[in-house]
Amino acid sequence: MLFPSRLCAVVAAALPVLSAHAVEPYAAIGAPGVMLGLAHPVSDTLTLRADLATIGTRDKTGTEQGIKYQGDYKSNRTGLFADWFVAGGFRLTGGVTFNDTKFNLTALGDGSPIKIGNTSYTTTTADRFVANIKFPSTSPYIGIGWGHKMGNTGWGFVADLGASIGKATVTTRVEGPLLNQVSQADIDRETQELRDGVGKVRALPQLSVGVSYQF
Repeated sequence: MLFPSRLCAVVAAALPVLSAHAVEPYAAIGAPGVMLGLAHPVSDTLTLRADLATIGTRDKTGTEQGIKYQGDYKSNRTGLFADWFVAGGFRLTGGVTFNDTKFNLTALGDGSPIKIGNTSYTTTTADRFVANIKFPSTSPYIGIGWGHKMGNTGWGFVADLGASIGKATVTTRVEGPLLNQVSQADIDRETQELRDGVGKVRALPQLSVGVSYQF
């Protein structure tokens, strides 16, 4: 599976640089999900970290641009970070995240009209209007936080507030008999409306708290 394999890869990459006297595993929860990571304090002002975060896959229903959707939301993230301490345990954080984050939304035909673009189309149960919203697979991260400072042996508190920066992309398609009815102009118009709505996402937020243990 993708998530465990990423965990193995991150740990394997981190082992050569970790010191036995400054290793800090940590766990946190919040956005973007449940997190597990390793921190390596290298000086009084700098700590290097790698972590994984996931919420798995969640079902989603709702209305977007006048269309009722059923769908799912999936988010897995691998992050590499550098923490620069500016006052006590308070720090600035920069890094890069590798994201598998997407919305898959499907409007199911049920015999009632569905408006795509500027036109209402009668649907059958075989008809589908599908929208896929995907966040970039690689994005820069900036944030602030607390914890992971060298010398704080034993249990510690950690917190992060930041965001992975990047613009979501939106693609759409029609399936079933509806495909023969919908004009390309209406598909393009509906796609643009989605881009102007949910597609305006420019960042994946992080707001998390957790605990660590520094050896």
